[in-house]
Amino acid sequence: MIIMGVIDAAHIYKQKRWSEKTFGLGPRTKGVLDHIRKELLEIEAEPLDLSEWVDVIILALDGAWRTGASPQEIINAVIDKQIKNENRTWPDWKLFSEDEAIEHIR
Repeated sequence: MIIMGVIDAAHIYKQKRWSEKTFGLGPRTKGVLDHIRKELLEIEAEPLDLSEWVDVIILALDGAWRTGASPQEIINAVIDKQIKNENRTWPDWKLFSEDEAIEHIR
């Protein structure tokens, strides 16, 4: 299964091997979150810089496999979550500012 035509299980395995070698083993949850926060500030400064958005995607994948999930489990979870979101009821986006989050109706 390929996500967005680019990221597949082989890519996630490759990233995992590189990340373990570069950043170490274990969950490293606080470190990954700290890095994501820094990347979010960079996105706020340059919201159209694709490379900063991609940094967050890579860090999210890093955090995901560090939970113990296999690359295929991560791919399946992304697909399942998208299906879940598509089946939720959402408010009319036109009623919101572009600066506020739009959450599903609970």
